[in-house]
Amino acid sequence: MLVGYARVSTQDQNPVLQLDALAATGCERVFTEKASGAQRDRPELAAALTYMRAGDSLVVWKLDRLARSMQQLIETVAQLEANGIGFRSLTEAIDTTTASGKLIFHIFGALAEFERSVIRERTCAGLKAARDRGRKGGRPPALSAADLAAAKAMLRDPEITVAEVAQRMNISPATLYRHLPGGRGQINLALPAMCVEQRPKSARKNATVPDR
Repeated sequence: MLVGYARVSTQDQNPVLQLDALAATGCERVFTEKASGAQRDRPELAAALTYMRAGDSLVVWKLDRLARSMQQLIETVAQLEANGIGFRSLTEAIDTTTASGKLIFHIFGALAEFERSVIRERTCAGLKAARDRGRKGGRPPALSAADLAAAKAMLRDPEITVAEVAQRMNISPATLYRHLPGGRGQINLALPAMCVEQRPKSARKNATVPDR
Protein backbone atom coordinates (compact mmCIF):
# COMPACT_ATOMS: atom_id res chain seq x y z
CA MET A 1 0.00 0.00 0.00
CA LEU A 2 1.24 3.47 -0.92
CA VAL A 3 0.72 6.19 1.70
CA GLY A 4 1.41 9.81 0.75
CA TYR A 5 2.79 12.57 2.89
CA ALA A 6 2.48 16.23 1.87
CA ARG A 7 3.78 19.23 3.78
CA VAL A 8 3.13 22.92 3.26
CA SER A 9 4.75 25.75 5.20
CA THR A 10 3.19 29.03 6.29
CA GLN A 11 4.58 30.64 3.11
CA ASP A 12 3.17 27.92 0.86
CA GLN A 13 -0.40 27.11 1.88
CA ASN A 14 -1.43 25.32 -1.32
CA PRO A 15 -0.66 21.57 -1.38
CA VAL A 16 -2.51 20.91 -4.66
CA LEU A 17 0.65 20.20 -6.67
CA GLN A 18 1.84 17.65 -4.13
CA LEU A 19 -1.58 16.05 -3.72
CA ASP A 20 -2.06 15.66 -7.48
CA ALA A 21 1.35 14.00 -7.85
CA LEU A 22 0.70 11.64 -4.94
CA ALA A 23 -2.75 10.72 -6.27
CA ALA A 24 -1.33 10.04 -9.75
CA THR A 25 1.20 7.67 -8.17
CA GLY A 26 -1.60 5.62 -6.64
CA CYS A 27 -1.48 6.65 -2.97
CA GLU A 28 -4.54 5.27 -1.20
CA ARG A 29 -4.17 7.56 1.81
CA VAL A 30 -2.49 10.98 2.06
CA PHE A 31 -1.52 12.82 5.24
CA THR A 32 -1.15 16.59 4.85
CA GLU A 33 0.98 18.59 7.26
CA LYS A 34 0.94 22.35 7.75
CA ALA A 35 4.29 23.10 9.39
CA SER A 36 7.62 24.69 8.54
CA GLY A 37 10.61 22.51 7.75
CA ALA A 38 12.33 23.56 10.98
CA GLN A 39 9.58 22.07 13.18
CA ARG A 40 10.45 18.73 14.76
CA ASP A 41 6.90 18.09 15.97
CA ARG A 42 4.86 16.84 13.02
CA PRO A 43 1.64 15.15 14.13
CA GLU A 44 0.55 14.18 10.60
CA LEU A 45 3.86 12.45 9.90
CA ALA A 46 3.58 10.64 13.22
CA ALA A 47 0.03 9.59 12.27
CA ALA A 48 1.25 8.30 8.90
CA LEU A 49 3.99 6.23 10.54
CA THR A 50 1.45 4.78 12.99
CA TYR A 51 -1.02 4.03 10.19
CA MET A 52 1.41 2.14 7.95
CA ARG A 53 2.33 -1.52 8.25
CA ALA A 54 5.26 -3.60 7.08
CA GLY A 55 5.26 -3.81 3.28
CA ASP A 56 3.77 -0.33 2.81
CA SER A 57 5.68 2.60 1.31
CA LEU A 58 5.70 6.26 2.30
CA VAL A 59 5.63 8.55 -0.74
CA VAL A 60 6.58 12.23 -0.88
CA TRP A 61 6.71 14.69 -3.74
CA LYS A 62 10.24 15.90 -2.88
CA LEU A 63 12.83 15.00 -0.27
CA ASP A 64 12.56 18.41 1.40
CA ARG A 65 8.88 17.71 2.14
CA LEU A 66 9.97 14.97 4.54
CA ALA A 67 13.10 16.45 6.12
CA ARG A 68 15.01 19.72 6.39
CA SER A 69 18.50 18.23 6.74
CA MET A 70 20.38 15.21 5.48
CA GLN A 71 20.68 13.85 9.01
CA GLN A 72 16.94 14.18 9.65
CA LEU A 73 16.17 12.51 6.32
CA ILE A 74 18.46 9.56 7.02
CA GLU A 75 17.04 9.09 10.52
CA THR A 76 13.45 9.09 9.23
CA VAL A 77 14.15 6.64 6.41
CA ALA A 78 16.08 4.40 8.83
CA GLN A 79 13.02 4.38 11.10
CA LEU A 80 10.83 3.38 8.16
CA GLU A 81 13.24 0.63 7.16
CA ALA A 82 13.34 -0.73 10.72
CA ASN A 83 9.54 -1.14 10.54
CA GLY A 84 9.68 -2.82 7.16
CA ILE A 85 8.31 0.26 5.36
CA GLY A 86 9.69 1.54 2.07
CA PHE A 87 10.22 5.13 1.00
CA ARG A 88 9.74 6.89 -2.33
CA SER A 89 10.46 10.44 -3.46
CA LEU A 90 8.84 11.28 -6.79
CA THR A 91 10.95 14.26 -7.90
CA GLU A 92 14.31 12.60 -7.16
CA ALA A 93 13.08 9.18 -8.42
CA ILE A 94 14.25 7.40 -5.25
CA ASP A 95 12.65 4.13 -4.15
CA THR A 96 14.21 2.27 -1.23
CA THR A 97 12.32 -0.89 -2.13
CA THR A 98 14.71 -1.26 -5.08
CA ALA A 99 18.41 -2.11 -4.97
CA SER A 100 19.40 1.21 -6.53
CA GLY A 101 17.26 3.16 -4.05
CA LYS A 102 18.85 1.39 -1.09
CA LEU A 103 22.29 2.10 -2.54
CA ILE A 104 21.52 5.81 -2.83
CA PHE A 105 20.55 6.04 0.83
CA HIS A 106 23.60 4.08 1.90
CA ILE A 107 25.65 6.68 0.03
CA PHE A 108 23.68 9.46 1.72
CA GLY A 109 24.43 7.91 5.10
CA ALA A 110 28.13 7.57 4.32
CA LEU A 111 28.32 11.20 3.19
CA ALA A 112 26.58 12.40 6.35
CA GLU A 113 28.98 10.42 8.54
CA PHE A 114 31.93 11.75 6.54
CA GLU A 115 30.70 15.32 7.08
CA ARG A 116 30.40 14.74 10.84
CA SER A 117 33.90 13.27 10.96
CA VAL A 118 35.36 16.26 9.09
CA ILE A 119 33.65 18.69 11.50
CA ARG A 120 34.97 16.78 14.53
CA GLU A 121 38.47 16.63 13.05
CA ARG A 122 38.51 20.37 12.33
CA THR A 123 37.23 21.17 15.81
CA CYS A 124 39.89 19.03 17.48
CA ALA A 125 42.60 20.51 15.25
CA GLY A 126 41.48 24.04 16.10
CA LEU A 127 41.51 23.33 19.85
CA LYS A 128 44.97 21.74 19.63
CA ALA A 129 46.32 24.72 17.68
CA ALA A 130 44.88 27.08 20.30
CA ARG A 131 46.51 25.09 23.13
CA ASP A 132 49.83 25.05 21.27
CA ARG A 133 49.65 28.85 21.09
CA GLY A 134 49.07 28.99 24.83
CA ARG A 135 45.32 29.56 24.76
CA LYS A 136 42.49 27.43 26.02
CA GLY A 137 39.32 26.83 24.03
CA GLY A 138 36.25 28.92 24.66
CA ARG A 139 35.57 32.62 25.16
CA PRO A 140 38.50 34.55 26.69
CA PRO A 141 37.82 36.51 29.91
CA ALA A 142 36.77 40.10 29.27
CA LEU A 143 38.65 41.41 32.33
CA SER A 144 42.11 40.56 33.62
CA ALA A 145 42.76 40.23 37.35
CA ALA A 146 44.33 43.70 37.41
CA ASP A 147 41.37 45.24 35.55
CA LEU A 148 38.92 43.55 37.92
CA ALA A 149 40.79 44.89 40.96
CA ALA A 150 40.72 48.40 39.46
CA ALA A 151 36.99 48.10 38.76
CA LYS A 152 36.30 47.01 42.35
CA ALA A 153 38.32 49.95 43.66
CA MET A 154 36.26 52.39 41.60
CA LEU A 155 32.99 50.76 42.68
CA ARG A 156 33.82 51.43 46.34
CA ASP A 157 33.17 55.10 45.57
CA PRO A 158 29.38 55.57 45.96
CA GLU A 159 29.50 58.54 43.58
CA ILE A 160 30.62 56.35 40.65
CA THR A 161 27.98 54.24 38.89
CA VAL A 162 28.42 50.78 37.44
CA ALA A 163 27.78 52.17 33.95
CA GLU A 164 30.60 54.69 34.39
CA VAL A 165 33.04 52.01 35.55
CA ALA A 166 32.06 49.76 32.64
CA GLN A 167 32.58 52.64 30.21
CA ARG A 168 36.04 53.34 31.62
CA MET A 169 36.96 49.65 31.33
CA ASN A 170 35.58 49.56 27.76
CA ILE A 171 33.11 46.76 28.55
CA SER A 172 29.35 46.50 28.99
CA PRO A 173 27.68 46.72 32.43
CA ALA A 174 26.46 43.13 31.95
CA THR A 175 30.04 41.94 31.48
CA LEU A 176 31.13 43.77 34.62
CA TYR A 177 28.30 42.23 36.66
CA ARG A 178 29.31 38.79 35.35
CA HIS A 179 32.71 39.26 37.03
CA LEU A 180 31.06 40.34 40.31
CA PRO A 181 28.91 37.40 41.50
CA GLY A 182 28.07 39.17 44.77
CA GLY A 183 27.24 42.44 43.06
CA ARG A 184 28.33 45.90 44.14
CA GLY A 185 26.89 45.41 47.61
CA GLN A 186 29.31 42.59 48.32
CA ILE A 187 32.24 44.95 47.64
CA ASN A 188 30.89 47.62 49.97
CA LEU A 189 30.28 45.10 52.78
CA ALA A 190 34.04 44.77 53.22
CA LEU A 191 34.55 48.50 53.89
CA PRO A 192 33.82 48.67 57.67
CA ALA A 193 36.13 45.76 58.51
CA MET A 194 38.89 47.22 56.36
CA CYS A 195 38.58 50.63 58.06
CA VAL A 196 38.91 49.10 61.54
CA GLU A 197 41.92 46.99 60.57
CA GLN A 198 43.71 49.94 58.99
CA ARG A 199 43.13 52.36 61.92
CA PRO A 200 46.54 53.23 63.52
CA LYS A 201 47.08 51.96 67.07
CA SER A 202 48.54 55.35 68.07
CA ALA A 203 45.13 56.91 67.51
CA ARG A 204 43.72 54.85 70.37
CA LYS A 205 46.64 55.65 72.70
CA ASN A 206 46.43 59.40 72.10
CA ALA A 207 42.69 59.56 72.61
CA THR A 208 41.57 62.00 75.36
CA VAL A 209 40.32 60.31 78.52
CA PRO A 210 37.30 62.10 79.93
CA ASP A 211 37.47 63.47 83.49
CA ARG A 212 35.79 61.37 86.11
